[in-house]
Amino acid sequence: MSTEIEEISLEEQLKPLLDGDDKHALNEFLDDQNISDVADLINEHPDYEAEIIGNMSVHRAVSVFKILDLSVQKQIIKELPSFKTAELLNELPADDRTDFLEELPKEAIRDLIKLLNPEERKITLSLLGYPEDSVGRLMTPDYVYVYAHNTIDEVFGIIRRVAKSSETIDVIYVINEKGELVDDIRIRDVILAAPGKRIDELLDGRVVALNINDDQEHASQVFKMNNRVALPVTDDNNILLGIVTIDDMLWVANEEFTEDMQKMGGSEVLGEPYLDISLIKLIKKRAGWLIALFLSEMLTASAMQHYQETGIFKSFIDLVIFIPLITSSGGNSGSQASSLIIQAMALGEVTIADWWRVMRRELFTGFSLGLILGIIGFIRVCAWQYLHVYNYGPHWRLMATIIFFALIGIILWGSLIGSMLPIVLKKLKQDPATSSAPFVATLVDVTGIVIYCSVASIILHNVLAGH
Repeated sequence: MSTEIEEISLEEQLKPLLDGDDKHALNEFLDDQNISDVADLINEHPDYEAEIIGNMSVHRAVSVFKILDLSVQKQIIKELPSFKTAELLNELPADDRTDFLEELPKEAIRDLIKLLNPEERKITLSLLGYPEDSVGRLMTPDYVYVYAHNTIDEVFGIIRRVAKSSETIDVIYVINEKGELVDDIRIRDVILAAPGKRIDELLDGRVVALNINDDQEHASQVFKMNNRVALPVTDDNNILLGIVTIDDMLWVANEEFTEDMQKMGGSEVLGEPYLDISLIKLIKKRAGWLIALFLSEMLTASAMQHYQETGIFKSFIDLVIFIPLITSSGGNSGSQASSLIIQAMALGEVTIADWWRVMRRELFTGFSLGLILGIIGFIRVCAWQYLHVYNYGPHWRLMATIIFFALIGIILWGSLIGSMLPIVLKKLKQDPATSSAPFVATLVDVTGIVIYCSVASIILHNVLAGH
């Protein structure tokens, strides 16, 4: 309740300041607020977003700008006067600035880069030159480095001189005269060491570094496995180029999660918030997969036409009743397996080398699940027949047997397809999330019809021969 009152109070204080002429009072008010509160005010007053950012001190404005949604950031840059835009972009950390610029059209990037001072422009162009989704795009060149021969006292002097512009001082990096990375040292170890002690006495050689061309998703895994707040980035010659911090990894993880969810839902990656994307682009993003899935489902009709010609559906029309039940069960089991394996691969729990272990588990799991559902299906047919809910004819026992074995086969097949497809895609260097639930379900639907009709043909062979 108190939070709600506080938020209303902030809005009530802000409105007259925005409408008035006292810009100094507005600046003081905004600079006194938490950056998250200012971000909330911007989201609640979209008509004033540029004015709010423009009337903050540049350091505070940068802190707010970094946590805003991309669509809001674009709108602010569009509305701000060019000198304010230049202030904001020059003050933004290099990695955050690069992350923002890479989402813009090339023409806009060109215009905004002209606003940067020569040093920041050089850094930005360098970062933008690295491959998309590489560690180079996330890297910041602002860090504290020392040499092995420096004493602790000298290190503190270096920190006081350069740390103000650094992304973090939690970790100090040790290089040699060639600029090669030697080691990294926690600031805690530096603080606890005697002033006259040399840095080379603190080295342990356990440095973990990223390569400039490493994939961002790989970098996220390295952070997770090594429990670091920052990691150094080197080139192929071990020259220290910059660092990547944990906050960058959190954004990467969030972006990867969003992309995977969209792919697993059977859509292309939107690349921008749902409500901001144009209807034409939204249709284009979704149409491709829907067309592909629709054409795939047409194979189901072809399979049914083939078995229709054998006379199986004419002689046993009740087989048609169970087609949705049978195929959807296989699709569901495939979707389950696919989702579990994609998630396990994303967390590093499953790798390509584990394919045989995964297959063995899914063989047993798929058979067991199929057996459970097969028994339920068998009982359902028998119960309906005995209770006179529905009459399946003189061959109802054969019908129940078909349902039993078909469910075992289809669910086993669905589990295998769903679990193996992400691993195959990973082996082919494709995104496993592409093996989305709709795609697996469609694939299993087509093959499920073949399995169902094949089981029916085998069990009803003698009966059909007598017709």
